[in-house]
Amino acid sequence: MKLASLKSGRDGTLIVVSGDLSRATPANYVAPTLQSALDGWEHALPALIELAARLERDEVSSFPFREQDCAAPLPRAYQWLDGSAYVNHVELVRKARGAEMPPSFWTDPLMYQGGSDTFLGPRDPIIMDEAWGIDFEAEIAVVTGDVPMGATREQAMRAIRLIMLVNDVSLRHLIPGELGKGFGFLQSKPSSAFSPVAVTPDELGDAWRDGKVHLPLATYLNGRLFGCPYAGQEMTFDFPTLIMHAAKTRRLGAGTIVGSGTISNRNADGGPGKPIMDGGRGYSCIAELRTVETLLFGEPRTPFLKAGDAVTILMEDRDGHSVFGSILQNIEPSSHP
Repeated sequence: MKLASLKSGRDGTLIVVSGDLSRATPANYVAPTLQSALDGWEHALPALIELAARLERDEVSSFPFREQDCAAPLPRAYQWLDGSAYVNHVELVRKARGAEMPPSFWTDPLMYQGGSDTFLGPRDPIIMDEAWGIDFEAEIAVVTGDVPMGATREQAMRAIRLIMLVNDVSLRHLIPGELGKGFGFLQSKPSSAFSPVAVTPDELGDAWRDGKVHLPLATYLNGRLFGCPYAGQEMTFDFPTLIMHAAKTRRLGAGTIVGSGTISNRNADGGPGKPIMDGGRGYSCIAELRTVETLLFGEPRTPFLKAGDAVTILMEDRDGHSVFGSILQNIEPSSHP
């Protein structure tokens, strides 16, 4: 089942989307918003599944689905927790800052709590000052139901309601100063953007297994393929592990979003990934490429994003069909001082 939120007010209007992303039908008689559906999931899920089936059989009124009309599936959420499950990415970006990686990073997930009150829609521009070092980070996220404190792996897995894509926008030139204070991200992590559609795990078929999505995630910069790493490979911490980590000392409320962190693959020889042009799988953020360039050439050669650039993030199934729709964002200059 595929769900989306049309732009409307603060929390959007819930719709059910056809499997091929061509049509949609209102779901307001089941739940006015996705958050309200998550709050009453046990009652909402059967009705939404039935509505989705009737949409596929053309038994309900529908309208053409337009990704540009969508807000993020959850335009605002009670909680946004972004992990760093691909430790290869962590190692590379720390190298770029000249920071060593403690061995515990391979056994204990990194996670930060980001702002969740003003998410960007899949076509909303990124309006930032170029001097801040604007970067994209292509990720996968899950949306949970209620999770008890100290959740077991089984409880964490059962709590996964939906899956979606994320552009976790990062301001690289602000990160070192913030982390240097020893108190985490704030200014360096502005509003994230999400895919037009969130899908239930069963929608992915056998591509969803072991708490991971086993498909490549493609990122395009100005229309050229920048990276296409496999999301199911080298994910050191799967989604149930990330959820268990987040719930160690507190309950998680329905509608909590947990991100995977930037998807990153190594080369076959175990070294850092290669660019697409060199036959590699590329990268899901510019920072990784800049680190590899520094290792190879002594300095980074690829600039961070600038006004006029465009970033596209999407995932296709094994038949080449878009699963979540695409995040497509233009970079616009900020008018703020």
